[in-house]
Amino acid sequence: MKKTIKFLPVLFLAVLMSSCSSVRVASDYDKETQFNDYKTFAFFKPGIDKAEISDLDKRRILKAVETELMAKGMTKSENPDMLVSIFTKSNQRVDIYNNAWGLNGWGWGGFNRWGWGPGWGAGFGGNQVSTRTEGILFVDFIDANKKQLIWQGSGTGYLATKNIEKKEARIKEFVSEMMTKYPPEATTK
Repeated sequence: MKKTIKFLPVLFLAVLMSSCSSVRVASDYDKETQFNDYKTFAFFKPGIDKAEISDLDKRRILKAVETELMAKGMTKSENPDMLVSIFTKSNQRVDIYNNAWGLNGWGWGGFNRWGWGPGWGAGFGGNQVSTRTEGILFVDFIDANKKQLIWQGSGTGYLATKNIEKKEARIKEFVSEMMTKYPPEATTK
């Protein structure tokens, strides 16, 4: 039991560190769409202009999307089959961790004046508060002729904001992870 208790802080730290670096992705799509028919793309400027992020970050995201689509065999075109748009959301996430080491309050087993049973334990503790920005990047694929949304990917994770190299790497990670969901497997034959 003591080995397990000593291992818990290490396990907690490992989970915390891995959750900071991971991107959670999801996608949704129109099941009637034949994604293999889409060979060309262009960016949908009116939608991209509405994204509430810096122009520098927009360019980073669009470059990452372009790289991923071209790696899938698509080409950028003035007369595209598909339009690409993006938008973002961000949330401040507040995590509170109870750092109690030892027993604060009632414990089991101690000896009290009436015999064995619940007793008071000693220890120290407190709460640690952590605030981070969690961002969500949405990438929309729109049928250029029908003007209908055919696929939407989202990536959720923590943002790197102070270091440009880390920010660029994080954006590439968001887009790369998200694009593993495109095209949907149900439609690739």
